[in-house]
Amino acid sequence: MRIGWSGPFAMVLLLAGCEQDKGKEVAPGATSSKPAPAAVDWSAWQGRWTGPEGTSLEIGKVGDRYSITIQNLDGPSTFEGVATRDGIQFARNGEAELLHATDGAGTGMKWLQDKKHCLTIRPGEGFCRD
Repeated sequence: MRIGWSGPFAMVLLLAGCEQDKGKEVAPGATSSKPAPAAVDWSAWQGRWTGPEGTSLEIGKVGDRYSITIQNLDGPSTFEGVATRDGIQFARNGEAELLHATDGAGTGMKWLQDKKHCLTIRPGEGFCRD
């Protein structure tokens, strides 16, 4: 696995930004001048996405929440997710996961290499539509 410099560099920038606001007081009832990151509507992702060897991903939406059903060799598991700016975030086995758009190569799976429209949870766990 190759680890690039972008992760540590981004963390330094993030921490530097936090330090700039440190010490500034906000009056009770006042709101921050910084806008909150906007969540994106990922409704276009609804439906079935297929993975290798009979695996699949099914996404549905009820209100502002997403239902994520992952079918793997152990059977189906369903999770509740919320939209973020970068994808759909959900918790699985006590860990935060992010379902995000990639291409086949971005899934890290040789069976999906040539695909164009995919969703990936983590390298080695991806699903595509084409």
